Amino acid sequence: MAKIRLKGMTWDHRRAIDPLLAAQEFFNQRYPDIEVTWHSRPLSGFEFTPVDVLAETYDLIILDHPFMGLVAESRCLLPLASRLTLQDNDFVGPSLATYRMAGEIWAVTVDAACQVAVSRPDLMARIDAEAPRDWDQLLELGRLAQRNGLSLAIGLKGVHSLMTFFTLMANLGTPCATDPAQPLFEAGAAREALGLMRALIAYCPPQALDWNSIALHDQMQARDDLVFCPAVYCYATYAEADHAHPLRFHDFPGPKGPGGSTIGGTGLGVSARSAHPDAALAYASFAAELDTQLMFARHHGQPARRAAWEDDAINARFGGCYDDTRATMDQCWIRPRYDGYLQFQERAGDLIEASLRGEISAASLLDRLQRLHAEPSLGGGTVSPRHS
Repeated sequence: MAKIRLKGMTWDHRRAIDPLLAAQEFFNQRYPDIEVTWHSRPLSGFEFTPVDVLAETYDLIILDHPFMGLVAESRCLLPLASRLTLQDNDFVGPSLATYRMAGEIWAVTVDAACQVAVSRPDLMARIDAEAPRDWDQLLELGRLAQRNGLSLAIGLKGVHSLMTFFTLMANLGTPCATDPAQPLFEAGAAREALGLMRALIAYCPPQALDWNSIALHDQMQARDDLVFCPAVYCYATYAEADHAHPLRFHDFPGPKGPGGSTIGGTGLGVSARSAHPDAALAYASFAAELDTQLMFARHHGQPARRAAWEDDAINARFGGCYDDTRATMDQCWIRPRYDGYLQFQERAGDLIEASLRGEISAASLLDRLQRLHAEPSLGGGTVSPRHS
């Protein structure tokens, strides 16, 4: 009997592609008649390429949860609630909830992440510093680092500026609206959040405005002056011992503690146009299993299963990352997911970055963000060169 051949799409990083490739042997032992070929694209494509476009070509799609409004409207993915056994308590934080919309679950949670802090342990030891627990302590660390010829770090390129703004707004107890019919934010709180971001970047190198989350981790390992970043989407693989300078992850040091971090992570969706839906659903079910996610973690992946986060061997492999960031993960905030939100996200991130560069005033920024949120089509539908 001829093999069933499935095509999958993920993004291009060892956290994303290596676990899927490693899983092939185990999946084939159970389903020898199904073959899965994985393709990858840059992080910018993962953040912005519409899922309904990918669903025309791929059977399995690793995706970001802000696409759920588009998915629920277009039904380009198969609904999973009645097809797979998925329970919120099995996954860390609100990971599974991010893929629930319009009474359905549209993806299996395969990777859990949110904005947390990350440090260079050797540089922290050099200045005899501990990880800050709040924003005031963060700025104290910035002053200490500066006196010793070191810097804080952050990645604020485009959409990452928006994610940090979202995180601070939620942490302050004034989360941004997730419904475009409501005002995006209270202006005073938004000014406070922007002020906190500006206070941080005073202790960061100017290149921070050019970095996305991957570049931030890469630069913290490559350079010997970046001591601590308070908010970046966690890539636990950078804490693995095979790096020359393994990083260490910490809870988000928000003004009011670790709560409010904007959740990220990834889900695995099954295309509604797949010629082999049963085979694709079998893979989705396999990917959600605890044993599979433990295996993902042993190949640089970032599991979403709560039991994997609590596994001693997994924590040891990743320098205690999951133990040290679980409080943040369990108090995450879910950003907007309405159909059309991605256009807002793209343009809003560029606007906040531009304001932090001094190119537009805070007053103009807040006005334009409110208008974009109320009418997301104003954001345009193409990805700007900054995201490449």
